[in-house]
This record gives sequence, structure tokens and C-alpha cells, in this order.
Amino acid sequence: MNWDSVSTIFTELASYINDANKRIYFWYLLGAVVLAIPVYLAANVQTKTGEKARIRKKSTKGFLAFLFNRKIWLAPSAKQDYVLFVLNKFIRGLLYAPAILLMVPVALWFSSVLESLFGAISFLTWSKPAIVATFTVALFIADDFTRFFLHFLLHKVPWLWQFHQVHHSATVLTPFTVYRSHPLESYLYACRMGLAQGLVVGAAYYVFGPQLSMFDIAGANVFVFAFNIMGSNLRHSHVWLSWGDKFENWLISPAQHQIHHSDNPKHFDTNLGSALAVWDRMFGTLIKASAVGRIRFGLGKGQNPHTSLWRIYLMPFVGVFKSLFRFIG
Repeated sequence: MNWDSVSTIFTELASYINDANKRIYFWYLLGAVVLAIPVYLAANVQTKTGEKARIRKKSTKGFLAFLFNRKIWLAPSAKQDYVLFVLNKFIRGLLYAPAILLMVPVALWFSSVLESLFGAISFLTWSKPAIVATFTVALFIADDFTRFFLHFLLHKVPWLWQFHQVHHSATVLTPFTVYRSHPLESYLYACRMGLAQGLVVGAAYYVFGPQLSMFDIAGANVFVFAFNIMGSNLRHSHVWLSWGDKFENWLISPAQHQIHHSDNPKHFDTNLGSALAVWDRMFGTLIKASAVGRIRFGLGKGQNPHTSLWRIYLMPFVGVFKSLFRFIG
């Protein structure tokens, strides 16, 4: 890898702040900060002086100290996340970027499959807004369900869990924890996206013709944008933001995703959805924030094999080989 390649990778990482398809897009981060304000104002933060307790006066300085808690942002787990954010980008560029399933080839293949099975059809003559709305909703639902289903498999299939454990080994959560993943898991998610979007685009092309477009904001699906602007970055944080029982039947709140990261075995394999909670309701894996008290994050005491970068990358393979040998034996 030459310097130009290194420079390109760092330039791409820096551009995430301006890319509405990335979780750490500036406006998504700002949305998280704004939504954290009422959580801070409502919090009964107390300090003890002898036997007396007093409520700290709310202030801008206090809010910033609450939001950017040094014990969280500078914790060893968080520091690993920052390094993985960069290293995984290099690994993806070096090892498997060309092998990822891409949306366009999948779309062209699926459209031709449909044509060979059902023959050419006259494109539906719906109004342009109806086509755009249908296409936008279909893309969002397909993307959200396939995210959920792959996440479900990562928890339920033992050898896949060995790799997904890396994400759950975080003992503190920051917005960069979303990038705390093993490269193999990242590869699976990238292929999932290409496959899901390709199938929807291929089907829509077959039915509606080539004049496809979606409702978007800054290049992101309008539903994805709405999900991200409404506190997606608080999912990986210490800011407990619940939508309330009624809304949490339909949408996964930041607090619900924090429960997903709980080290309490009662919470394992729950709240696997990204945006919609309906998939968890269908699979019986939904827990509402109101049903849970104080939680800690991680895999549990004595259950974290990912104490260094080398172990993060290598231990999943060790776990798979151990399981394989036990199965053979």
C-alpha cells in the first residue's frame, strides 16, 4: 500500500462527517446532542456530602461533562473503538472490498431472472410520486429486515457469535462503538446491503422501468435519515433515551439498544432490530426500556477475551476452531 492509498483512506474516513449515509454524519451527531439535553435536565444527578444529598444545578458545563464523560470517552474499550474505526477501513480496502456483493450487478441479475421466469411486462403506469414512495418504502423495509435477520443469525449461530462478540465486548458505549466489529462481520453486513438493495432495485426495475428514484435527504433514504437524526448515535452511549412503551412496540429506542448491550444474561439476544421493533415482536426478542433497571455493558465478568487489538482479530477464529474440534471429537 503506497502513501496515496493511505491518504485516500484517511480522506474517506474524514468525509464520514459529511456523508448522510454514515452514522457519524454531522447532523446525526447534532441531533443526538439535542435529544440528550432533556435527558440531562430530567436526570436526578446527586452527590453526597456526608449524609446529605443535593441535586447539582443544571448548567451548560454540567451538560457537557455529562455528555462527554471522560471516564467513558477515554476508557480502554473506547480507545479500542477509535483504533478499530481506522484499522478496519484499511483491512476492508486491502482484503475484501472487491469481493463484496454490489447492488448494481445483483439488481441486473435479479431483473433478468424475473424476466426469464415471467416474461417481459408493460411497466406499471403509476404516478411518479406513487412509484417513488413505493420504491423508498420497499428499500427501507428490505434493508431494515435483512439487518435484523443477519443480526439474529450473528447471535444464534455459534460460529457467527464468535465474531459478533467483538461488538458486544465494549464495556462503554460511544458513537464509535458502531464501528467496533470484526472484519468478517463487516464483510457480511456489506454483502447483505448489496444483496438486499439489489433485489429491491431489480424487482422495482422489472415492474416500474428504469425511471427509479427515492425520496431522500442529502442522499440518504428519507426513513434512514429520520431514524438517524432521531438519536441513532445515542444507541451507543450512556444517555438513556426511551420512546415510551407504545412507541417502543414499533421503533427501537436508544435505551432499548443499550439493553441489547447489557451484560445481564436476561437481556442477551434481545432488541436485535435497527429501526423497526416489529421484527423483534415477531421473533419474541423485544424488551421495552420500562422493564429494565440499571444495566452495565459487555459480555459479563470473566467473559471478555477481547482485551487487546490482536485478540479482537484472532480470538474469534480460535473460538471457531475450538468449537470445531469439540464437534469432531
